[in-house]
Amino acid sequence: MAARIYLFIIIFGVCGSIGYAGYSYYVQMQEKVIQLSKNNSKLKIAIETSEASISALQQQNKINTELAKELQIKLQKAEDYSKQLQNTLKKHNLTMLALKKSTLIEKKMNDATNKLWDDITNDTNINVVQ
Repeated sequence: MAARIYLFIIIFGVCGSIGYAGYSYYVQMQEKVIQLSKNNSKLKIAIETSEASISALQQQNKINTELAKELQIKLQKAEDYSKQLQNTLKKHNLTMLALKKSTLIEKKMNDATNKLWDDITNDTNINVVQ
């Protein structure tokens, strides 16, 4: 009879240990699920922020590309104008012309210089870029 009691206590102890281990495992898994859910929420927010940043960067890239194209066109025009001016200056001997017709040359040079400065001011005006 004592053996039966000991056997019952051993079986009850083993079953209790198995039950406690199962309960312990269940509680740990529930805590892990809660923590993983929190982490998942944080990652979703991070992804949304990244996607918004990427979208903003792509839009800014498009704007920058258009501005770069416009600047390239303006640069090409400026280079063409520079070549035109260089060719004009090569054709004329300004020293001799200035000595012969100084008042005419002075007015033309001043007008051209003023036009050039106006063009430079217009091309580099910050309000135009925005």
